[in-house]
Amino acid sequence: MDRRKFLGYTAIGLGAALGGFTLWNPAKGGRSVAAKAVADPNFVPDVEIALTAQPGKVQIFSGQATRIQHYTAKVLKGPAETVQTIENSYLGPIFRLKTGQKVRVHFTNQIDQETIVHWHGLHVPEVADGHPRYVIDKGETYVYEFTVANRAGTYWFHPHPHGKTGPQVYSGLAGLFLVSDDEEQALNLPSGAYDLPLVIQDRTFDAHNQLMYLTGGMMQRMSGFLGDRILINGRPDASFDVATNVYRLRLLNGSNSRIYKVAWSDGTPLMVIGTDGGLLEQPLSKPYVMLGPAERIELWADFSKYAVGDAPKLISVPFDGAGGMGMMGGGMMGGGRRGSAPANGSGFDLASFKIVKKESSNRSLPTVLSRIPLADSAQAVNANKPRRFVFAMSMGSATINGRTFEMTRVADDEIVKLNTTEVWELINGGGRGMGMMGGGMMQMPHPVHVHGLQFRIIERTTGSGWNSMKDGFVDEGWKDTVLLMPGMRAKILLRFEDFTGLFLYHCHNLEHEDMGMMRNYLVEA
Repeated sequence: MDRRKFLGYTAIGLGAALGGFTLWNPAKGGRSVAAKAVADPNFVPDVEIALTAQPGKVQIFSGQATRIQHYTAKVLKGPAETVQTIENSYLGPIFRLKTGQKVRVHFTNQIDQETIVHWHGLHVPEVADGHPRYVIDKGETYVYEFTVANRAGTYWFHPHPHGKTGPQVYSGLAGLFLVSDDEEQALNLPSGAYDLPLVIQDRTFDAHNQLMYLTGGMMQRMSGFLGDRILINGRPDASFDVATNVYRLRLLNGSNSRIYKVAWSDGTPLMVIGTDGGLLEQPLSKPYVMLGPAERIELWADFSKYAVGDAPKLISVPFDGAGGMGMMGGGMMGGGRRGSAPANGSGFDLASFKIVKKESSNRSLPTVLSRIPLADSAQAVNANKPRRFVFAMSMGSATINGRTFEMTRVADDEIVKLNTTEVWELINGGGRGMGMMGGGMMQMPHPVHVHGLQFRIIERTTGSGWNSMKDGFVDEGWKDTVLLMPGMRAKILLRFEDFTGLFLYHCHNLEHEDMGMMRNYLVEA
């Protein structure tokens, strides 16, 4: 066993303070390595699933099949519809669960790298959250056991091994975790064929249809990977046949680093009904929506005004202030392959919706979607002195408060108390020492994700490119990821409840995360 695994599994130090840091002892809140492959006989699941990460091939273009890595799943106990396959795609599967269900997942690694699964957005115990210290090697199995505590919403899952998250997600390892509850069911929202998940990703392929990743050197790694083709649900040039009816569109930005400014091609406003943590209180009409990596939005899409043969499109509208660079520093998202990748902030098509059938619908958009408690910062124990976390880049490093990731360490200012509410101020601190890029200092956006909970955004300041994106932020409702453009700050309200232990917060630009822009926070009783 190598030194990194030894540190991760045994957490040397037994929680002793060391120079302002604490070395976390998982024996206080975790389980032993020997128990990872053993189910708890006292935990009786409603749903039991076998999930495997494995290599494979998929026919994306004509010619050679593309080598990928993907998840496969099988229901061992519970309703067969719990697991849904995305046809002709490397993505998936889709898990469909209900609030309150008890879930056991037997995750087996069959790829050639160590890996672990993070249930993004779910409120689960520390040992079920997918911390990289719990990675397993090829041929090993990790057993997850948790109760679905989240409200109805669009969540997802993906790998989380330190230093390898970017390439593993890029290779195809990602799936959706859709939760329903009684409040949502009472609304009679579009369902079945009228409930469409749309996972947006950008990829680059070589002349033999194989995925290309980080071939542009250090500057591409610093800015984050940008591909030259848009894939929706793993397919290029995506088009969906729809009727003149109402649809629920669930959008996930599953890209490594690309940001999307989502709009309808004909200027129709977007009707937003949900975000990361589920339904909003009321629908929001937006001219466009800014969608950073890992963020989700749900749209009420009414195609009744169109005629058969029409094909409205979801597009990404150009915007300013994203910084960074593409694979080759320019280019177009066209129909061809192997071109240079357009920079973050470029415009292009996402997906078209071809009207193929005339239908009538009796669905109307609810004026009230859900009940969400008031985000009252006065409840916070540090309301007048928020914790501050500065996300910054320098040549060769990506830091939070000047620190990079350490497997089990937490700083004194990263320890919180169970059953308390806090305000955190997240700051995009820009960059230094990276030279001039396009006439200015190279600065990058940082989509910040906090594990283990959903939070509320209570304040956002302006930042780079503000006028080209200010109307597209959806800060209402519950969130687990917040997009910070260069120079931007956001205050978030977090409640630490139910679970003690070691959780993560990090930039969800996956290249930044792999470079170390990730830290632990510790919830103590």
